[in-house]
Parts: sequence; C-alpha cells; structure tokens
Amino acid sequence: MSLDGIASINQRIAAIQATIGSLAPTTTTTTSSGVAFAQALAQAVDGASTATGAGAAGSTGTAAATAGAATSTARGADGVPLALAGYGNGKIPADALHEVGSTGHRLWAPAADALESLIADAARDGATIGITDSYRSYEAQVDVAARKGLYSQGGLAAVPGTSDHGWGMAVDLRLDDAAQSWMRANGGRYGFVEDTPREPWHWAYEG
Repeated sequence: MSLDGIASINQRIAAIQATIGSLAPTTTTTTSSGVAFAQALAQAVDGASTATGAGAAGSTGTAAATAGAATSTARGADGVPLALAGYGNGKIPADALHEVGSTGHRLWAPAADALESLIADAARDGATIGITDSYRSYEAQVDVAARKGLYSQGGLAAVPGTSDHGWGMAVDLRLDDAAQSWMRANGGRYGFVEDTPREPWHWAYEG
C-alpha cells in the first residue's frame, strides 16, 4: 500500500474518532441516574398538571384535582361519597367540604349545593328554613352521644363513627310548622329525606 493510501486511512480513522468523541456524554456533577430521575420527575409533574388543566403550575393542578374530587357525586356501595371515604367518618377536613351559602355550615359538596337551593326556594315560597347542625366531627358526635344518649337506647344520637353528620350528608334544620310542612312536601325534590323517627329536624341527603 502506498504512503498516500496509509495517510488517507489515518485521516479517516481520526475523523471517525472525532465524531465518536462528540457523541460521548459530557461529565457533570449529577450522575446519569440522577439526570434520568430528574427528567422522569419533571415529565410526571408536567403530565399531572396538564391532565388537571393546570399547565405548568403543579400546585394549581393539585388544587384542581382536589376540587374535582370534592364535587364528585360518586358513592360507594355503602352510600358513602367516594371523595370523602378516605378521611373517615367525622374526620373530614373543612376544605374537603362546601359551605352552605354563608351560613358557616358545611356539607359534602352536592348536599351543600342542594340545600342552598332548597333554602332559597323555600324562602320564595314564604317558608324560613334555618340550620342548627350540619357536618359533625367524631369528637362532636361523642359529645352529643354523651349528652343526649344513643338512639338505640332511647336517646337522640347515632353511635360515633356511624352518623350521616360525620359524612357531611345530614343536617338538623330549624323549622316552624310552615317550614316543616314545606320540607315534607318538597324536600325530596332536592334529595333530602326525613329518615329518623323522633327527629323531625333531621334530614339526610340521598341525592
């Protein structure tokens, strides 16, 4: 082989080595596994944000997902709202419930919305409906049971951990005779039923 041929081969080898060198990963202070994890994490966050309609704002996406779950009407086989079941009866945080108008009382979102409409419509019909109790914490139910006795024993309280109040699905209403009559005639149209004998003020939301 001529010297020119050998020189040509050497030049070709040098060119190939230079190309390979340009493709090699650069060294950084972060390991390749760390980079891969960071990239995967960023993609997961971006994907979650997009799925909840929040774009690149991760915290907004989380808030939107929480709001969506709270307003869901889905229930389990036992009738408990799926959005609240994970908290436990009487253990639901305030931000997972919705306020009924400006009353300060809170319920599961669908129940709160329905009760707000009910009260407004009753008022247009000349019936005044107030609220004396709504969502009740486990501790509050223990207190009620201690003061009023268990319903099964002739009292007026459900066993703590079993009350519809603990799921934000029941209210105790302040009703005069006209309002009581209005509720019995119309409550069902809003999903509320008078389901507890001896307690005409207690109305549960069945949707």
